[in-house]
Amino acid sequence: MASYVFYGAWYWEYSFLILSSTLVDYFVGIRMADEARKGHRKMLLAFSLIFNLGLLSIFKYFNFFSEVGVDALSVFGFQVDAIRHEFLLPVGISFYTFQTLSYTIDVYRGNIKPERSFLKFAVFVSFFPQLVAGPIVRASDFLPQLHKKIKIDSAMVNAGLFLIFCGLVKKILIADSLALLAIDDIFENPEAFSSLDLLIALYAYALQIYCDFSGYSDIAIGVALMLGFRLPINFNRPYLAKDPSEFWTRWHISLSTWLRDYLYISLGGNRRGPLITKRNLFITMLLGGLWHGASMNFILWGAFHGLILMLFLPFRSVTANATGIRSVLLIVLTFHLILFGWLLFRVQDMQTFTEFVAGFLKFDFDWTVLSWYCYALLIVAFVWHFIPQRVLRERLRAFYLNLPVPFQAVGYSLLLVVFSGLSFDTPEFLYFQF
Repeated sequence: MASYVFYGAWYWEYSFLILSSTLVDYFVGIRMADEARKGHRKMLLAFSLIFNLGLLSIFKYFNFFSEVGVDALSVFGFQVDAIRHEFLLPVGISFYTFQTLSYTIDVYRGNIKPERSFLKFAVFVSFFPQLVAGPIVRASDFLPQLHKKIKIDSAMVNAGLFLIFCGLVKKILIADSLALLAIDDIFENPEAFSSLDLLIALYAYALQIYCDFSGYSDIAIGVALMLGFRLPINFNRPYLAKDPSEFWTRWHISLSTWLRDYLYISLGGNRRGPLITKRNLFITMLLGGLWHGASMNFILWGAFHGLILMLFLPFRSVTANATGIRSVLLIVLTFHLILFGWLLFRVQDMQTFTEFVAGFLKFDFDWTVLSWYCYALLIVAFVWHFIPQRVLRERLRAFYLNLPVPFQAVGYSLLLVVFSGLSFDTPEFLYFQF
């Protein structure tokens, strides 16, 4: 009930969307487990897929594909008006749709048994810490926790609180500050800035989207931990990847593993030779791009990632085993390929994209108009990202949590004061739009 109150506080009517998906997949899961005939089980799975993806398509993709259809018809001389709706995009619909679909697919495959308690299943679908922006939690990870007695101790509360503040530091001190200092103005009018400005803005955006999204994940994992639940890690220093494939084992891990397990493998994975494997990679990333939004830039972003995954596939064993200077060079190369992808991801239209590319090609590397604080923040953020987890997360966490409670309280209080002073019109998390 608390999760529905949390979601309904934004737009209460859309709570019925979550409820409808919950009801459908709860009964589909039970019926599939009781059905021995394979054909009927497939029909039940198809019903779940059509229902959930149908809702997602209506609210998220209908207008986009309606306009694409009108443009396609105009090529053949047919002039018709696009049919559009004015529905608001339900917050988090992409996340909870994938979450509940993973349950029905796992039940169909026999990987898990259906949940017989409707209340427990409803909690799994609507658990509020990660409801609106992930991580995408698997039923096999979450439902067993509901069948155990929930135990919350001081260590879990302290660890959860520490994660929440780490997430807020990423979001407010780094992501929002970089957006204010460089990103928003430069992406708004790229023609007015030098090539160096554009490059710095792109570096800053790579950090913004990482700190914004991983910050939310930290907060969600921390809140869940304080409530007695453990959610999976969603980021693992992705800009240290040595090739695009490794990047997707480090970035938005809950989505990338979902795409791998329920889309890529369903298409055939790597079982039918290198050509079909490349095809499957491309389709998976293309649909992964479309998952992020009904816009051509997201489709191109997904296609770009599919393309570089295909190109790097023959060299996967070489890049995975690279060490020393070769490893460093591969990290730099991969990061800049990902950086180009972020340009496609961030621009609002293709005109802005072409203006950015034209700005790079000017090779105008005059000293920028950006403040020293922006550069300092970039350096700090990159250092934070590249420091090994055992140094940053484990030692810092152990040091802070071993401090006397009054000292911890003072530290959190000071951070809250800083957060209050740097709340730039309280911008929402970037992934709320997906």
